[in-house]
Amino acid sequence: MKKIVLTVVSILALGAGTAFATPINNLNQGQTAIGVQDHALYIEHKLSNNFTLGLNENDIYGQIGLGNNIRGIVGSRDYNGSELFVGAAVNAPLAPSLDAYASIIGGSNFKEAQVGANYNLTSNLDLNLNYRSFMPDNDHDYNRTSVGAAFKF
Repeated sequence: MKKIVLTVVSILALGAGTAFATPINNLNQGQTAIGVQDHALYIEHKLSNNFTLGLNENDIYGQIGLGNNIRGIVGSRDYNGSELFVGAAVNAPLAPSLDAYASIIGGSNFKEAQVGANYNLTSNLDLNLNYRSFMPDNDHDYNRTSVGAAFKF
């Protein structure tokens, strides 16, 4: 089953990526998530109880746990030149298999806001639905709703 899911995620990731950030995942210490969002692949690994390291096509970032449901976000985006960004995220359970989240990040040339929900299909497979707004300072805003999936192991 793991090979099938990883193959499907890899095939979906061959499409063109965007500059949007990844969804907010809930991981246990030592757990890894490989996901696809907007045809772009991302990977996250929770290195310690309060630190997650992530990588996608344009970003490398860390999420620092600041409380039960609050995270600080620090990263670097390679989008028309490398740029540092900071932000925050909050998440909360809505039902036994459904979590909601909101995040905002910003750098010297952009801001990005995201609200979404993760639905746990199984203990290691989540579906994500979100709305994101990418607001670059020198271009027009990009707003979109998207669906994605994450495999946790």
